Amino acid sequence: MTEPTAVTAAGTEPQVVPGPPRRTSRTRTGRFFQVVGRGFATVWANPKARVGLVMLGAFVLMAVLAPVLAPYGPHDDSFGRNEAGSAAHWLGTTGNGEDVLSQVIYGARISLLVGFVAGGLSTLVAVVIGLSWGYLRGWGDDVVNFLVNLFLVMPGLPLMIIIAAYLQNGGLPMIILVVVLTGWAWGARVLRSQTRSLRSRDFVTAAVFSGERPARVVFREILPNMTSMIAASFFGAATAAILAESGLSFLGLGDMSTVSWGSMIFWAQNSMAILTGQWVLLFAPGLCIALLATSMTLVNFGVDGLSNPRLREGTGR
Repeated sequence: MTEPTAVTAAGTEPQVVPGPPRRTSRTRTGRFFQVVGRGFATVWANPKARVGLVMLGAFVLMAVLAPVLAPYGPHDDSFGRNEAGSAAHWLGTTGNGEDVLSQVIYGARISLLVGFVAGGLSTLVAVVIGLSWGYLRGWGDDVVNFLVNLFLVMPGLPLMIIIAAYLQNGGLPMIILVVVLTGWAWGARVLRSQTRSLRSRDFVTAAVFSGERPARVVFREILPNMTSMIAASFFGAATAAILAESGLSFLGLGDMSTVSWGSMIFWAQNSMAILTGQWVLLFAPGLCIALLATSMTLVNFGVDGLSNPRLREGTGR
């Protein structure tokens, strides 16, 4: 495509009139990082979210650097059974002779993996269904409404137990599948309400009259205006996924061959850790589960401030 030229007198060279600047992939990438940077600065400015980010970062580092931080392997059972805390084993050993501290460190990997993967997939399903549901009209709206209400009225924990028991021995993918199946409906309803309010805005009406397809209107015009709500939905879903994985593993419905905080509590309960004075076997993984869930909840305070300036604490942004 050639540049437009200006009309000149006969015998003179035409002058090239510069057109509007083109958007390159580098420009779009730079703008994306600017938006991400401003969003992170807004979240970091919230004192509660700052504490949550530090706590979450510590757990992520613990999971990534587990082979370096853990003094022993998580399945190394060559030590004495039910030993108390000592210089060699800070938190003691389990009934099978495994180091408790090493298992706590390695257990962060399973909880974070399930939380991020299951939370991300739940949020993805909620975004696709919620935005489409909010934009639909007619019988399609009624069908999705029935489906979402069906998942909302069913009790979550009994449903997870039934599905996990039916799909037992499915390993970690089974846990993720169960959490996704039972955790997408609430986020879909929230996103549907916001989509309904944005559907009547002028920029959406202009896109419709210009001949844009419904899918493009939903995911190119409406979706960018719901980024903060989607981020909040992700952290909420990730928190629920972490608690669900721990609960299912504690009930013996998870993958007992892997070391997770939930499976540690399961084996501690089976070995009657409280009666034998090994309370740390229950306290250490339980405290980690509580702190990880708390960190994501605190981060959500800052994420809420992205869409509602009135919720921003200690900042003039």
